[in-house]
Amino acid sequence: MTHPPTAPEYPEPPRYPQQPPPGPPIQPPAQPTPSHPPYPPYPPSPAYPSYPQPPQAAPAPPSSPPLPPDVGPGGGEAHDARHPHHISTDHGRIHLAAQQRRTDATAVGSLLLHLPNLLGSLFVVGLVSLLFGDLGFLVVLAWLASGALVFHRPTESALARHVLRLRYPTPQERAKLEPVWREVTARAGVDGRTYELWVEDSDHLNAVAAAGHIVGVTRFAMDRLPNGELAAVMAHELGHHVGGHAWAGLLGYWYALPGRLAWRLLRGAISVMYKVSRVFSCFGIAFFGMMVIGLAFVTIGSLYGLPLLLLGVPYALAAVGRRAELRADQHAAALGFAPMLAAVLEKMHQQEQQVQAALTVHNGGVPVARSPLAKLLTSHPDYHTRLHHLQAYLAPRGH
Repeated sequence: MTHPPTAPEYPEPPRYPQQPPPGPPIQPPAQPTPSHPPYPPYPPSPAYPSYPQPPQAAPAPPSSPPLPPDVGPGGGEAHDARHPHHISTDHGRIHLAAQQRRTDATAVGSLLLHLPNLLGSLFVVGLVSLLFGDLGFLVVLAWLASGALVFHRPTESALARHVLRLRYPTPQERAKLEPVWREVTARAGVDGRTYELWVEDSDHLNAVAAAGHIVGVTRFAMDRLPNGELAAVMAHELGHHVGGHAWAGLLGYWYALPGRLAWRLLRGAISVMYKVSRVFSCFGIAFFGMMVIGLAFVTIGSLYGLPLLLLGVPYALAAVGRRAELRADQHAAALGFAPMLAAVLEKMHQQEQQVQAALTVHNGGVPVARSPLAKLLTSHPDYHTRLHHLQAYLAPRGH
């Protein structure tokens, strides 16, 4: 019978030297007996009153890095938030109006007043179409259909760039303009993406609304005005678009262009004939005068008095233009920008006075006064008239 193998015996672990070997316990040495009596214990120290601890200040929250003076909280607004005409551009939900554009009375009046210009231009185009024989009617139809180019986006861009001398804003300029434009269109209930923002490299305070979708501001207005005043300027231009002033004015100007060109050619020809007639002394001048008077009577009779009507159209158009400016002011004031717009008008008035003073100095100290007819041809009302029409929006509420 075999036995199972037994487990091997493991050796004991070695003992380290710091462990004392087993043996009898070591007794501590006996303390010597002191030769003097023990000292009495010290009395307990008196309890001092506890003073109130100062309150601990709450830990300060981590501070964000300071913003530069020309950058607002939104990142990109080059306006001082401490200015009284600074506005917040953190607009929330935008409610778009059902009717974002209309054609008001001034736009309709502008179209009607351009009708004589249209007829004069049609007469000029009809004369030119005679050069094309049987295909002349196609020239007239093409000219009449060309008015649709006013609402063509590439044509608008070409107009803004080559006629109005505007350019697209840089990314930094767009970061300044777009928040302000978004606030203006949000207050008006208008989709701001319908329009295009442009910049004019000018040191004057000005802006423009052209065609159907162009809103341009000068570099001076963008860099020097607080964002509330810039918003007032842009709201004014939006008023021209909302009221139909911009496209009506451009459409009338486009259809009046052939007549304007023909008139310039006629004036140039008359000037040349006058200079030639002076060579033949007074008889030549008299003959030239009789010829011009006869031509005028024939033209007036054949066109049913249209030339006489054309002479009064510029004054009527200027009056309608001044009315359109007042309506655009009212549009901006109704959106809450009346104080800002009044400040802008004051700055424009100061610039006009500076220009007038420079002209006076250039004229030897004699003030340069405009004639009454020149004032009637002005397309913008004067500063006092515009400020007078803003008084209803500047008056305190409840008075």
